[in-house]
Amino acid sequence: MRNLSKSKLIAFRQCPKRLWLEVHRPELREDSAATKASFNVGNTVGDIAHQVYDPAGKGVLLNAQRDGFGEVFKRSTELLNSSQPIFEAGFAIEGALAFADVMLPIKRGGKPVWRMVEVKSSTSVKDYHRDDTAIQSFIARNAGVPLASIALAHIDSDWMYPGDGDYSGLLKECDLTEEAFGREVEVSEWIATAHKTVAKKAEPKIGTGEQCASPFACGFFDYCQSQEPQAEYPIHWLPSIRTNSLKEYIAEHPALDLRDTPDELLNELQHRVKSHTLSGEIYFDAESAAEALKAYKLPAYFLDFETIQFAVPIWKGTRPYQQIPFQFSIHRLGRAGKFDAKAFLDLSGNDPSHYFAESLIEVCGSMGPIYVYNAGFEGARIYELALRFRHLAPDLLAIKDRLVDLHPITKANYYHPSQQGSWSIKAVLPAVAPDLSYEALEGVQNGGMAMEAYLEAIYPNTKGERKDEIEQQLLAYCGLDTFAMVRLWQFLAGRNDMTFSA
Repeated sequence: MRNLSKSKLIAFRQCPKRLWLEVHRPELREDSAATKASFNVGNTVGDIAHQVYDPAGKGVLLNAQRDGFGEVFKRSTELLNSSQPIFEAGFAIEGALAFADVMLPIKRGGKPVWRMVEVKSSTSVKDYHRDDTAIQSFIARNAGVPLASIALAHIDSDWMYPGDGDYSGLLKECDLTEEAFGREVEVSEWIATAHKTVAKKAEPKIGTGEQCASPFACGFFDYCQSQEPQAEYPIHWLPSIRTNSLKEYIAEHPALDLRDTPDELLNELQHRVKSHTLSGEIYFDAESAAEALKAYKLPAYFLDFETIQFAVPIWKGTRPYQQIPFQFSIHRLGRAGKFDAKAFLDLSGNDPSHYFAESLIEVCGSMGPIYVYNAGFEGARIYELALRFRHLAPDLLAIKDRLVDLHPITKANYYHPSQQGSWSIKAVLPAVAPDLSYEALEGVQNGGMAMEAYLEAIYPNTKGERKDEIEQQLLAYCGLDTFAMVRLWQFLAGRNDMTFSA
């Protein structure tokens, strides 16, 4: 009998078919960029945990990939007789194995026992974390570990980094001992059933559904979906699927086509998407769109931010996962139709926040609407900057008050079948301004790629030539975002008397 790792058991808990594919067809797995990024975040948080739980540096870090599972299991057992913290200790029982993030020696009643801590990069305890700790404690205790307690340490999103490499407050513990220890029967059943699943000659017949994305995005989704009949007009093109009646209908008809979706289950916007997608006709209430923009006079500004976030903050005064703006692009349209563009981009590797805020105030002037394509996002970033830099707060909050969101205006008045139920700027732009394209950009074509490019640019070992290349790519990408808004505004406002070029 093979020993299933904890990760395999968690995969089984998500979907038995995923477990079977993990074991028998691992080559079919295609993890998304977001999933790979989450692995990197987890590794970073794990490294900080070593510092937090072993400030004296006396602990032992084991490495199963380097030394082999057998050697790590043996060494872990030996270290249980020591008084050193152990990181990545491995334990195995018949049918299962697991590696503990942190093992800390303590004493209970004068006897040496151990405290286990599982470290997660999330900001709260999730349901699957509870399964995780139940599996960990079950395997450790049945492997003979004198385990006194188990806790889950997650990131405290309210904590602020004081600087100088001090991460002592980053992790917040939640004791799950009683719950985890009380689920031994459940875990034993999971292991037994998981082995029965793996022993099957054919993969389980389970269709795609909500489990494909919860609690993790499954890397086998594309494969599983390819085995199913595909709708010509998929139901997931409908926006904002929130009502229970529609959710239940979709669950019962996984390959549902928009043509087969009952109209009585749809709200006005969903019905519009359905009818215009199927007819191929554009919906555009030009009069209402122009009326919505009529009150906003020139000069006008068009603004877009790019941000970065770190699970483990690297700049003093910032919090875990805080969105830190490092770039903006702004286009200004004057009363006489004069059009110009400016940009800010800091690739120094230092906290760009203060310089960003000062530059934003300088270029935004004191009057005129500032168009964005998600006022909630830009507005929140501006408000956070105002909280951090009180001396700039009046000017920053004045900018925030001038924001005008083009997204709801577009959503209420325009829909092209090519949008496939999305009103993202990247979905709307090809319909409104087909001469513009994000796909024509080199290197950076979306927000995720912008974050990756920024991280590469500030990496100390990145060569100057490559950094210059990244700078130009970021400027082009963010500049297209704001120029796209200019063209969208022109379209919605009916200002065909104006001509612009990027």
